[in-house]
Amino acid sequence: MVEPVNGLAGVGGDPAAFEEFYRRHIEEVSRFVARRVRDPHTAADLTAEVFLAVIDSAHTYRPARGSELGWLYGVARNVVAAEHRRAAREAKAVRRIAGRRLLDAGDLARLEERIDAESAGRRTYEALAELPEGVRAVLELIMVDGLTITEAAAALGIRPVTARVRLHRARTAVRAALPTLPAAPAYSKE
Repeated sequence: MVEPVNGLAGVGGDPAAFEEFYRRHIEEVSRFVARRVRDPHTAADLTAEVFLAVIDSAHTYRPARGSELGWLYGVARNVVAAEHRRAAREAKAVRRIAGRRLLDAGDLARLEERIDAESAGRRTYEALAELPEGVRAVLELIMVDGLTITEAAAALGIRPVTARVRLHRARTAVRAALPTLPAAPAYSKE
């Protein structure tokens, strides 16, 4: 029997492995999504979609390219980006709403609290919308989601040196666009 290439290989076929992975990462994923989405129903749907994507793509994770969390944020980022593309096409959005599962009052209240708690991060995220996509993505993954430069580079499929250059450009643009923010810390997360 061939050994799995990575520690996530069993997630796609072993319910216990998936449950352990889900419990270990649900908070990070739901916070990631809540920073990028206003609607609690959409946040719940996208969080579920991230974990469905994990089942389908767990075999693609390579530990040598970065941490499990960095890879998971890359999956989540792709899921959120796909949702933004879908939302831009009104006809598909209407069909999607028709099939949406209703949340009970408790679920809705928890999601609204999470979205409210992430409002400052979401406002900053919206303010950064003018940055080029690659530059903004590095800044988000490092400064908002807490990844290291190496993990962010792996999540984006770029070299760490490229990520450092993009981070520098992003910080320069942020300082110019949001002068009321405190200066970035003088440390380098590796």
